[in-house]
Amino acid sequence: MYQIDALPAFSDNYIWLLQDTLQRRCAVIDPGDAQPVLNWLGAHPEWRLDAILITHHHPDHVGGVTRLKTETGARVYGPAQENIPARDDALEDGAQVEVLGRQFLVYTVPGHTLGHIAYYQADEGWLFSGDTLFAAGCGRLFEGSPQQMYSSLQRLASLPDSTHIYCAHEYTLSNLHFARAAEPGNPAVIKRLEEVLALRGEGKITLPSTMALEKATNPFLRCNETSINEKIDERSGARQRTGDEVFASLRSWKDQFKVT
Repeated sequence: MYQIDALPAFSDNYIWLLQDTLQRRCAVIDPGDAQPVLNWLGAHPEWRLDAILITHHHPDHVGGVTRLKTETGARVYGPAQENIPARDDALEDGAQVEVLGRQFLVYTVPGHTLGHIAYYQADEGWLFSGDTLFAAGCGRLFEGSPQQMYSSLQRLASLPDSTHIYCAHEYTLSNLHFARAAEPGNPAVIKRLEEVLALRGEGKITLPSTMALEKATNPFLRCNETSINEKIDERSGARQRTGDEVFASLRSWKDQFKVT
């Protein structure tokens, strides 16, 4: 009944297209550019765009919203704490919104931006995480603190292992290179890196991920692992660190990391 496809935008963005195949209705998540969506709708004239879901205010996520709303009349949902163009519904933490006949729970997940939200659909196991949780990584801290992002990631990590993660960028390969540096003895990271190298070599998408896979390979969800702590001690000196302090060290390292 439902299908989710990725519409590529810019150099590495994905606009997620959620489709109700019975009703021929669809919704999009984070359309930074209207044209890929309009192209798809033009190729599928029997379909109607019902909803636009926004996770945060950055231009590569909201740039196409006004045009899409003008041309389709779709309803726009977005975080209450951020300036979202053409927004109809301002969403706070814990809100529930019905989209294409499914209830989505809103999580406020500050860190990348202060008002960033994620959308979780429990029955289907979908998480649209925007730029908070990436495959094998997490977003940069443009507005929030390490403590906020660590808390946000821990909150998302509490979702079921079977949850499918639809993040907004194709960063998986570069993230896994960092994950290997942060935890060189993790066989799950090595295996995933080999698989992603093959996929990207064929020009294929690496998403969605699953929460189980992220818990096994994403260093930002593994801040309490001994191996991660040992690597941070090696780089920054041995001492007792809280989970958010380990996260802060990892994030600072990743910001400067270059694949060799």
